[in-house]
Amino acid sequence: MVNLEWFRSFKTIYELGTLTATANKLFISQPGVSLHLSSLEAYVGGKLFDRVSKKMIPTEKGKQLYNAITDSINNLTDIEQQFQRSKDDDIATITIGMCFETFQTELEQHLHRLNFNLVNRFSGYQSLLDELKKGINDVIITPHKTDLKGIEYIPIMKETIVLVGSKDIDKSAFEDILKSNNKDNLIEHLLLQTWYGASSDNEHFVRFWNSNFASNPNFRQNYIVPNFISIVNSLKYGTGVAIIPDFLGKEAIQKNEIQLLWKGDKKICNQIYFAYRKNSVYIDQIMCLLDIFTKKQT
Repeated sequence: MVNLEWFRSFKTIYELGTLTATANKLFISQPGVSLHLSSLEAYVGGKLFDRVSKKMIPTEKGKQLYNAITDSINNLTDIEQQFQRSKDDDIATITIGMCFETFQTELEQHLHRLNFNLVNRFSGYQSLLDELKKGINDVIITPHKTDLKGIEYIPIMKETIVLVGSKDIDKSAFEDILKSNNKDNLIEHLLLQTWYGASSDNEHFVRFWNSNFASNPNFRQNYIVPNFISIVNSLKYGTGVAIIPDFLGKEAIQKNEIQLLWKGDKKICNQIYFAYRKNSVYIDQIMCLLDIFTKKQT
């Protein structure tokens, strides 16, 4: 019978490329990793890797096996994390899911105050919701409210999607175009700008443009960066514009590091929810997190 640890070792070798890195990550010996791999190759009846300059290069059979097992192994890892025992059985472990930017702006500075363990997960909103339903996440922060039995949604803040620009943008010229109420001139002016976008979320950009110009943007953004925080930081150093949730640029705007240029003729506002399972055994810890997001704690 195949050993599940063989699959875990195989998947890690595939992703890291060496036996040494795999042994370090899995906290087992390198000979142990080699044994797992040779046992699995014997089981499947063929080589899974070729060794090239100390790198493990997957064969076609290896690629097929990886694609077949990776989702299942990831799910088992999630379950393992969910049910693992803490070193101190009295310390609860809570898993919370949200976008990376929300963690940085709303939760990161409060971690040292928590009296329980916290695992942060960053993924798309639909994935986070699915994980909440399955019990993998205890809490998620989301703009999407879906009617689900046993899930409580608490509104915690609103975000407005806005156009921002670097501090060297001529805001008065932009405002003159807005006052003329000529959308063609406004589009022409916007197309002349250097645009920043986030690789993690193009939805805000498309929605803002479609809502204000009744069309999808037919141009590419010049610079695609990891997330909205990166956009704000980039605009502090170079000329350009971007469409972002307002709360992520609030501090930089107050410090005159970037400018708020336009909220749009038709404002796009999203309600952000703190969602959790009502029957959770960690309700006290969940309420502590809720206090942070609703700014009740001092």
